[in-house]
Amino acid sequence: MGFLILVFVTSFFLVLLSTPSLIKVAILKRLFDAPGDTRKLHTRMVPTIGGIIIFAGTLFSYSLWFPDNQIHEYAQLSKSISDYKYIVSTLLVMFFVGVKDDIIGTAPVKKLVAHVLVGMVLVLMADIRIVSMHGLFGIEILPLWTSVFLSLFTYIVVVNAFNLIDGLDGLAGGVGFIASTAFGAYFALAGDPAMACLAFALSGSLFGFLFFNFSPAKIFMGDSGSLTIGLLISILAIKVIGFDVSTIENKYILQISKPIFAMSVLVYPLIDTLRIFIYRAVHGVSPFSADRNHLHHLLIDIGLSHKAAVILVYSINIFIISLTIGLSIAFVNPNYTLIIVAATSLLLAQLPFFIIKKKNRTQKK
Repeated sequence: MGFLILVFVTSFFLVLLSTPSLIKVAILKRLFDAPGDTRKLHTRMVPTIGGIIIFAGTLFSYSLWFPDNQIHEYAQLSKSISDYKYIVSTLLVMFFVGVKDDIIGTAPVKKLVAHVLVGMVLVLMADIRIVSMHGLFGIEILPLWTSVFLSLFTYIVVVNAFNLIDGLDGLAGGVGFIASTAFGAYFALAGDPAMACLAFALSGSLFGFLFFNFSPAKIFMGDSGSLTIGLLISILAIKVIGFDVSTIENKYILQISKPIFAMSVLVYPLIDTLRIFIYRAVHGVSPFSADRNHLHHLLIDIGLSHKAAVILVYSINIFIISLTIGLSIAFVNPNYTLIIVAATSLLLAQLPFFIIKKKNRTQKK
């Protein structure tokens, strides 16, 4: 698995060295995100096409170092090559949907249609889907149509979740970096070089991009970036859940509940998306409308700076992943692990509300 260092370094340096040129092109072509909207937190013109370089760095490194010579069993190699074909095909579609939205805009319904079509290709043609819950709450093998709809729902939710959390400098990129690195480490330890290659290609690209996207951002990733990240992370998450445990030799990896691990890695985008959709439904607002009610906006409202808010989200994400792994290694029942992790995540998500209410009470006095 030493080649994974090359995968990471290749995408990292490609993005690191190419992004300054992309910023210059964006400035010349006036591809900016203008301030002025009340939900936007930046106060200057910032280029919005950073997703182009994330896409290019990830695809280049993944294709260059795709480990066809490291997969010795014919069936596994055949499946890996098939996955590569469908992953690249759907990634191209999602990327160009994002580019169009960044440059001239796209109606939310049209984007949703694209998400569904891409999800159907991955579920029905590539057969990348959730087939089992591995005993979580007593559920083992899922019926075919349950598996299809659950997998399609997962693709759509995760892709949109990363699109929704792209609201602070470095937030979506950093959370994506943490997620892709965690999934990459899992695949590396579990013995799947093809998926580890994809994960570390994305991880390296995002790490390089963060040098320009962390507050104060010199460039935004735009929808082309968030949709690219969301699609690849959703594929990695479903691949983790569906991984064949009979091939795993690492005893610690065997102890980790795969569905809970995938959810813990995606804890922030999932919690924020769930909360924002419930909020909009309760207030009779379209779930696709933009507002300033995300958790990261609340962190700014309680007085945190951009950097502090983003680093706090990073820290919580890493803490939840560590909690899941720790409970699993301690042989805690997976059902109890899920309850503890979910309760901890929801409690942490409520803290900004408690702080804001306390500040309001103090101001009234």
